[in-house]
Amino acid sequence: MLTGIDSSGIKLVKQIRKPGGCQGGRSLQTGTWRQEGLRLCLLLVLLVGLWVSGSSRVWAASGDNSSSRLPLTLELLQERLRSPLTVEGSAVLDLSHLIVDLRPENADFRDQFYRLVQASLQQPSQPLGLDISDSIIQGELLGQKLGLRAPLYGESLSALFSESEAAQLDRDRQRQQQLSRLSQALFNPSGILPQMPLTVFRGRLRLQKTQFLGRVDFGNTFFLSGLDATGARFAQDGDWSQIRSSKAATFAESTFVEDANFRGSVFFEAANFSQVAFRGEALFQASEFQGTASFQHSNFEELANFSRTLWSDEADFAQVRWQQKATFETAAFQKQLNLMEALWLSTGTFRQATFALPVNLRGASLRSQLDFSDTRFGAEAYLNVAGLQFDPNSARLLGDPGRIGQALSVPTLAGNEILLRNLVRNFRQLEQIGDANQVQYLTESLRLRSLLQRLFNLNLNTASQERLRIVGFSAEQATAVVAARQVQPFRNLTDLIIRDLVDLDTYIDVRDRIAASPPLNLGNRILLALRVMGMALLLVLSHFGSSFWLILGVGLVAMAYFGLVFWIVDRFRRLHPQPIMPPQAEIITMLGIFAGIEFAGGLAILRSSEMPLLTLGVVTLLVVPIPLTLMGILYRRGRYHDLMNVSYFVEDGSLRQLRLLIARLPIMPKFPFYRDRYTPILWDRRWGWINYFDLSLNNWFKFGFNDIRLRDEHLPGLISSLVWYQWGLGLLYIALLLWTLSRTIPGLNLFIYF
Repeated sequence: MLTGIDSSGIKLVKQIRKPGGCQGGRSLQTGTWRQEGLRLCLLLVLLVGLWVSGSSRVWAASGDNSSSRLPLTLELLQERLRSPLTVEGSAVLDLSHLIVDLRPENADFRDQFYRLVQASLQQPSQPLGLDISDSIIQGELLGQKLGLRAPLYGESLSALFSESEAAQLDRDRQRQQQLSRLSQALFNPSGILPQMPLTVFRGRLRLQKTQFLGRVDFGNTFFLSGLDATGARFAQDGDWSQIRSSKAATFAESTFVEDANFRGSVFFEAANFSQVAFRGEALFQASEFQGTASFQHSNFEELANFSRTLWSDEADFAQVRWQQKATFETAAFQKQLNLMEALWLSTGTFRQATFALPVNLRGASLRSQLDFSDTRFGAEAYLNVAGLQFDPNSARLLGDPGRIGQALSVPTLAGNEILLRNLVRNFRQLEQIGDANQVQYLTESLRLRSLLQRLFNLNLNTASQERLRIVGFSAEQATAVVAARQVQPFRNLTDLIIRDLVDLDTYIDVRDRIAASPPLNLGNRILLALRVMGMALLLVLSHFGSSFWLILGVGLVAMAYFGLVFWIVDRFRRLHPQPIMPPQAEIITMLGIFAGIEFAGGLAILRSSEMPLLTLGVVTLLVVPIPLTLMGILYRRGRYHDLMNVSYFVEDGSLRQLRLLIARLPIMPKFPFYRDRYTPILWDRRWGWINYFDLSLNNWFKFGFNDIRLRDEHLPGLISSLVWYQWGLGLLYIALLLWTLSRTIPGLNLFIYF
């Protein structure tokens, strides 16, 4: 048997038959089987070898690709420095796709590397950038030994800087000087500031996909042209503290295996940290972001410290994953903070933070605790928590009692009912009853809005094509809507987008004028209108039982008005032939007390109601028209009956004490014996005016210091109707007041109901 190899490297097995014939049929067959088996084995081994060889090449190509990088030698370094490249119109020292060994055992090369690169970057002709993209840096990289050293205080700048570069440095020097004078005043009484050199990179620093196997130190460095570290990997600690970047700085898609220190840094333009993996601690204390800052899709595996940071433009933390504590204590956000769809697996704190514009928490997920205590919200700031996902049994949303509930906002009730219910449970478990009631008020306000839209807006399930066109749909869209509802009625407005019936612009234009609900007949429409009216009264008069001061202000205004009405009808009887009217002193006193009570009630409404004018308008409609009408009829008819010189109101003279009069009626008992107990109120006393406010207090608050009722003889029916009207309104009012008290004072409901 002869084995050979052809040009393709495939082994060939050829059998040379020996002369002399065969050894027999069976022997020949056995030999043939052995030869075929040997061929198959050799072919199988060959195929496995080729597959392993190809796979190893693929694995090598998909790895760090270090085999394609050249080790940086002194000769190669000098060659690269002599021939800078032009990238995007700027000269750049190209040290990309190399392996740079800066380890201590290679100290000679390391010293030469720093000296030569720094000398090239300090050329006065034009600012040179440094590009070490897609390189592997072995050992520690010290940025201070690469850039130009400039004094931060005291001395003049180098002549190498252009006018614009010097202006930027002077601005930062003045800022740092002021801060340092303030912080060192207690520790440096002499006032002499120490020399603090600043490392400056005049050209742009490019670190795209660079792998740093050792520590990186760019602390106290000024990047006049910004830096780009997209896709870089930092295997050890990185010191980026107190860096300044005049142009855009990006660390997008980078990985920080250990701690990333950006304390006290200033980004004058956009800072891009999107899709960054912070596997160690991310430290950004006292940093400033004067341009837009993007951290979207980033992952913080350890502590994320953003305390005392300043955000002058939008801060984007959309879809960020916080696995450990994240702190934004005393941070200041001058524009919008975007936390949409962020995931909080641990505690997040915004204590003493300041928000000037809304905070977007739409779709965020809370698994632990989010703290907004001592937070200051500007006039336009609020927390948009639409779609916020959290379980009140395991997660907490914290804030100042009485304030955090007012800062929460949800645009629509649809899709947020469970969230609002969880927020109510959250605040009740924290014993923040006021905030729980505020969330309940928000819920009912949104429910009232949806009912109003259902009652008055155009119903997509019943509207004709003509009305659909009038409201804002095109002819084709109106036809498509009518055809779609024949197949399946609309359940909500978003069905228009889901079914691809209208474009987004049309939807935004018509969504406030349309509704999607089952058809309403006349009876259901009347019931819905009554429900809307009842909910509107509850919201306007008491914030749905969440504001005691609002309902108290409403009561004071109504009580003072009815007290004045009772005094007028009782004391101004007639002008001729014999005048029956109060003296001037009593008139002045009565009007002064009335004005004082009205002012107190109006002030309570102004401070407690979100729409004080609407609240005052509703109170006016309830208490003014009917009494004025009855008084007008009374004075038009005149009064011609006995006992004209005696008051229409009597008081129970048997007891003088504070009383709860919820079950008492405003008329005197019929049994004659009670006429000895109930006597007409006195007119000839200077304090007699107080009886009329006491009567109004009895009818409205069901509480008073004396029991005053209507007399049972020679009483005009119009006056009786006037008193009964107030008593009926007072019955509804006291029910609303007690309901509000039970919701605003914990435990009071047990006393009221039992």
